[in-house]
Amino acid sequence: MNNTDKVKALWNDINDQNWNNIHTYFDQEAIINWNNTNEKFNAEEFVTANREYPGDWRIVIERLETINNLVISVVKVEPDSGDLSFHATSFFEFLNGKIKLLNEYWGEDGNPPQWRIDKKIGRPINL
Repeated sequence: MNNTDKVKALWNDINDQNWNNIHTYFDQEAIINWNNTNEKFNAEEFVTANREYPGDWRIVIERLETINNLVISVVKVEPDSGDLSFHATSFFEFLNGKIKLLNEYWGEDGNPPQWRIDKKIGRPINL
């Protein structure tokens, strides 16, 4: 399985909440950074943070790019409550077939700010 396939499988396991599988993707000394909240995790803490997140959600992979040992993913995360959604951009750095470093950037989806609407700057993305 190549690194891109491993990232796909990881997101699928997170989506399916297969917590016992998550550790297998990470190097024993892996570092996971959630840069928006200035948090650093080891693999065990990363699994715990995701497992303990309240409620259920659905993850859709929107984009994957691979550059040598780096895989970049963009995913949409929608909690089952349906009242909000998020996008995460993740940079997975691999060493010897395992994730050694993961930097993630999360953002809540929403409407543009009123000032841009008032000034008629931008338009909706039609995906």
